[in-house]
Amino acid sequence: SAPAETEALGLPRWEAAVRDAVRTPEELAALLDLPLAALGAPADSPEFPLLVPRGFVARMRKGDPHDPLLKQVWPHAREQEPQAGFEADPLREHGIAAHGVLKKYAGRALLIASATCPIHCRYCFRREFPYREQLAARGDWGDALAELARLGGVDEAILSGGDPLSLGNRRLRELLEKLAAAGVRTVRIHSRFPVVVPERIDAALLDLLAATRLDTVVVIHCNHANELDTATAEALKRLRPGVTALLNQSVLLRGVNDDVETLKALSERLFACGVLPYYLHLLDRVAGAAHFEVEAARGIELIDGLRARLPGYLVPRLVKELPDGLSKTPIG
Repeated sequence: SAPAETEALGLPRWEAAVRDAVRTPEELAALLDLPLAALGAPADSPEFPLLVPRGFVARMRKGDPHDPLLKQVWPHAREQEPQAGFEADPLREHGIAAHGVLKKYAGRALLIASATCPIHCRYCFRREFPYREQLAARGDWGDALAELARLGGVDEAILSGGDPLSLGNRRLRELLEKLAAAGVRTVRIHSRFPVVVPERIDAALLDLLAATRLDTVVVIHCNHANELDTATAEALKRLRPGVTALLNQSVLLRGVNDDVETLKALSERLFACGVLPYYLHLLDRVAGAAHFEVEAARGIELIDGLRARLPGYLVPRLVKELPDGLSKTPIG
């Protein structure tokens, strides 16, 4: 539906942006003035279909089949080719979640706060996560909070998903209040929303973040400087004063950001938006994402190149997540 139609329904602007997202390869190709043949046959993936907000599409270069933002969301037929070492659950999460709670690290627990995202990144390591069985929001968070109490010693709750900012502001406020009452001191929110749908950083969200007595860390996910347009930069600058820390994590992706100048431009653009680079992840080897993989040795070379060109606080840590790791594993 057209944006004017969704506004007529009384939806917040960010919800309208998600509702109006592009959902077919044919429409995305047409918006970019590209024939389907130039992009490669799209995958038939009904369980993880194409989804990309129009504002994000507007940042792509028309007529360029190699645009780095387009590559992140195009459902290429290569996704359906089996590749050795790539699997549905590369981090072994499906079997250890309980009531939408994952406890892998000392003092921290991760809550699967939402099953939905505003964008479907094709390298997503949770693209086959069993959200129907594992969702912390069930029962007004009751079972998830009971699981946190059972685990004990949880000082930091990490809100993930899906995307936790898919929750409306009322639900998010309720969750933060319940976490504070449960003795949690820090909440970390991992979200793609501030980048792909900057309208999500609305006055009500800023108010609830300012009101909570929890320390709040927001970790955005941005892989390329072209994702940070004027609207996104303004949203991030609005967000920064109300949180304890504003960080970015990226995934190292072949053909998207696997060169020094691209990563340098990303770090500099993030800093101009008030965001510090945090992690550069080696790809989680989820089935369907093999064509994005960059070797660890190349990642080390890239970080060395960044260290020679940037101040240390703008150089992200190169890491890999291992299924049984007690923290992210530094590489190099």
